[in-house]
This record gives sequence, C-alpha cells and structure tokens, in this order.
Amino acid sequence: MEREEMSEGIARQVIHSERMTTARIYLAKGSVVPRHSHDNEQLSHVLEGRLRFEFDAGPVEASAGQVVEIPSHVPHRVVALEDSLAMDIFAPVRADWLSGDDAYLRNPQATE
Repeated sequence: MEREEMSEGIARQVIHSERMTTARIYLAKGSVVPRHSHDNEQLSHVLEGRLRFEFDAGPVEASAGQVVEIPSHVPHRVVALEDSLAMDIFAPVRADWLSGDDAYLRNPQATE
C-alpha cells in the first residue's frame, strides 16, 4: 500500500474492501485530526504511541495496545500526544476517502 501524506504530521495507508475500509494512520507528536464526524462506525487500535480522542462527553486517551470505538455520527478530534501509529477500521467503506472528499485531513486549518 502506498503511503499518502495528508497534511503535516499525518499520513495514511488505506485499503478498501467491499464493505469496509482499513487504514494505518501515522501521526507525528502534536499533530491534530480536526473535529469531524462520519456515517461510519470506527475502531481505532493504537499500535504505537499515545493518542487523545476528544468527544463531547470528554477525552479518552489510548496507548499502544488499546482500542477506541467511535460510533457512527459522533463528532471527534484526535491529538497525537506522542509519535503514533493506529490501525483504523471503518464500516461501511469510507466513500468520502474514495472520492477525495476528505478535506478535514488534507487541509485541517480550513476546518478549525
């Protein structure tokens, strides 16, 4: 899988199957995935480092080996507390990623 540089400090490797999207997400310390939501259910398995997931109900920190479940349509933001690698699994397929309609990752300043 080709590594795609999304914005400064954020890159991904993605594979889409018929019903799901799986991505390795690389986040440099201090990088931020801006607040967003999506129709997809998401499991984010932190493989390396430490991430803070910010929800309306409060933050959740996850370290290597931990998994965070994000239900469909729940707004969230992610901050890399350390250089981190996560494996994200989405169902259904991330149609916005397939179409390139993922500006929140490509130009995060435009969405903050």
